[in-house]
Amino acid sequence: MESLLAAVRDCRACQAHLPLGPRPVLRATETARILIVGQAPGLRVHTSGIPWDDPSGVRLREWMGMDKDTFYDESRIAIIPMGYCYPGRGNGGDRPPRRECAEIWLDHLLAKLPRIRLTLLIGLHAQRHYLGSRRKSSLSETIKAWRDYAPRYIPLPHPSPRNTPWFQRNGWFEQLLLPELRSRIETLLAR
Repeated sequence: MESLLAAVRDCRACQAHLPLGPRPVLRATETARILIVGQAPGLRVHTSGIPWDDPSGVRLREWMGMDKDTFYDESRIAIIPMGYCYPGRGNGGDRPPRRECAEIWLDHLLAKLPRIRLTLLIGLHAQRHYLGSRRKSSLSETIKAWRDYAPRYIPLPHPSPRNTPWFQRNGWFEQLLLPELRSRIETLLAR
């Protein structure tokens, strides 16, 4: 796994398309039981090199019911977004993740993670890739149908503060899904 991660971090496949150049941000070890799949690093994460090192990460850790030390424990939690480098700004937010990352590296990385029992699919890009035709007609409908993808996957909205209106309109998310998410994580990490 270490040599594969080194190769990923040295990747320059889409360098010409990255406004700040490549800086792949991901974490994984063979012992991880939970995989977090987001979109791509934002500017703050690109700068720090630490995944989810922003307000979205604070909210995600709250959703998961865990502290920073547990969240960043690579032996327990793998973090592999759909795009590993900051894609730059687009209209209304960051650009979508570059496809090269998943096309070149994702299958190789997943093959090295035999103990994953739960994958959190955060946002449309992750859900589109992992769920394919099993996705519902919208992100909200996919998340509402989270039981259909269990126990392997739990689809989640992006925890960005920009999504606060969605959270306010969908109280069931906090009342029904988050307690189940925390319970599953607690069980997996206790083993």
